[in-house]
Amino acid sequence: MLRSRLLQTALLLLLCSLGYIAQAGSGFANLQQGPHGVGLRVVQQYDYARSYHDRTDLVTGKAYLGERARPVQTLVWYPAPKAGTPMRYTDYLRTEATDEVFEQSPVQVTAFMTGRQQSLAAQVGPKQARAVLEQRMWAVPNAPATTGKFPVVIYAAGGGGVADEAADLCEYLASHGYVVLASRSLGTRTSLMNFDPEGLATQAGNIRFLLAYAHTLPQADMDHVAVAGWSWGGLAITLAASQDSRIDALISFDGTQYRDDTKAVSRSRLTVPWLYVQRRPESVRELSANGMETSSILLNEAKYSDRYHVVMNPMEHLDFSTKALRMASPAHFSEYSRAEVEAAYHWTCRYTLEFLNSTLKAASTGWQFLERTPVQNGVPAHMAQSYHLPAQPGPIPTQAGFAAALAQEGFDHALAVYHRMQQQDSSFVLSEMVLNNWGYQLIREAHDLQAALAIFRLGTELYPGSFNLFDSLGEADELNHDPTAASTHYRRSLELNPQNGNARQRLQALGAPAH
Repeated sequence: MLRSRLLQTALLLLLCSLGYIAQAGSGFANLQQGPHGVGLRVVQQYDYARSYHDRTDLVTGKAYLGERARPVQTLVWYPAPKAGTPMRYTDYLRTEATDEVFEQSPVQVTAFMTGRQQSLAAQVGPKQARAVLEQRMWAVPNAPATTGKFPVVIYAAGGGGVADEAADLCEYLASHGYVVLASRSLGTRTSLMNFDPEGLATQAGNIRFLLAYAHTLPQADMDHVAVAGWSWGGLAITLAASQDSRIDALISFDGTQYRDDTKAVSRSRLTVPWLYVQRRPESVRELSANGMETSSILLNEAKYSDRYHVVMNPMEHLDFSTKALRMASPAHFSEYSRAEVEAAYHWTCRYTLEFLNSTLKAASTGWQFLERTPVQNGVPAHMAQSYHLPAQPGPIPTQAGFAAALAQEGFDHALAVYHRMQQQDSSFVLSEMVLNNWGYQLIREAHDLQAALAIFRLGTELYPGSFNLFDSLGEADELNHDPTAASTHYRRSLELNPQNGNARQRLQALGAPAH
């Protein structure tokens, strides 16, 4: 609770402390636009599979009479022709007026923007605030889309963050041939994020919703999908990737690594390439003071993922949000100058692009970039370090990994492969029910009787007290025209459970005694 309040307070203070003077020419942090123009659509939609409001408003205590489904105002950046009038940064702020309550009147939106402008002017003076708000972006609202299919990137904002918190990165990726989707990071039932397992699951649910929506976009190449996120969002994407095999790559910007927060993420199911870009390294003393348990870090434990770890020395946690960085006051820059921090952000975006090019577009130049040292890539000396943590070879200790190993080595080696995988990872276990269901699926769906027999035999080896598995093995023996083996296994099932009527009936049908 304390940590969530501190994060929310820090974000609020930073977003109200503005000191950025708009750059001309290239994009923010000297980002260079790719071969495509950039279009932007703002889509107001509800996730009707999830509720957001209760019948009673949690803030006022009054009855809530409006739409109770979860609002997901979605920003979609996409490749477009280089034509049209680009938006200004103030247009991104305007989208925030409706990112929770869609039904805002023009008067309400105007009041929202007036409040933002007054806040900026009070902090940095009217001239500088105007320069921030009027900075020209690359995106053209509702521009016609470029013909073709492009890989998809779904961006998860930090805890309580807005959809446009990384607008510069999203525009940059779209200009290089990606469709990028993002929505506000609302809490489970209120606008404030709840930093708990339910809040994490909520944000992972947002990713799944955007993934489903992306399927409706003609430009979206859904065979090549990555998820990216900052802070709390950088953790939520790992949960989503551990649950959804359609996600092909991960990019975390200083994603949360607190052990209690990462418990829900299955290490063995994080198997896709992962780029992790973090702020300056902290000492063990600093980590301990911040409550970080250093003996168990998700990035290190995801050993079945091919991990690229990049450390940007000039960057603090909030610097990964260009909304925060572009509006940071001079006091924010102490050890490193604004120019150095923005240069580090520039290289963060470049590493992101090259990682996506390599994983989603199979570009050899992307892999070459990742394998070189930062200095070899042109990063200023001492600005960054990079590490490659290769995925552990061998079968992945999941049912899918076990099945893949059996498909390669043969189902008749099931027991040996199972024991080998348990030695590799002691937490790998297939339950009695999983094995029983798997055997019947092999019979009914895959029409592979011999593989089914092997799985049922494995089940009886692992669970010798299971009458049900012996009964299932007997049925498979019958299908295999082996009445002797069937009788033996039905008898064993009856010994374990004398009330097993199916085994008794089958023995009678086979003309075999029950004892």
